[in-house]
Amino acid sequence: MGKDRKTLKTTKGQVSPQALLQRINRAMAKEDQVLKAARGERWRGELGDHYIVDTNLNAVIAQHCGLEALGTELGVLKEWETLA
Repeated sequence: MGKDRKTLKTTKGQVSPQALLQRINRAMAKEDQVLKAARGERWRGELGDHYIVDTNLNAVIAQHCGLEALGTELGVLKEWETLA
């Protein structure tokens, strides 16, 4: 109630990394793909923080995926949202 319209338009909502990961996975499930977070330093060095697995092939199909960029590309991270 104390906010004017200009303030509302410039304020971006924050989305947690876990919530964005879930949004991305719901969108990618249609293509039989899943985004995974790397565990351990060895895998993080080879695959990056996040990587995509094709569930039909059970194979890594993309490495070093940026969470925010992928969310924007898939349309699950809206222009008024940002990664927390």
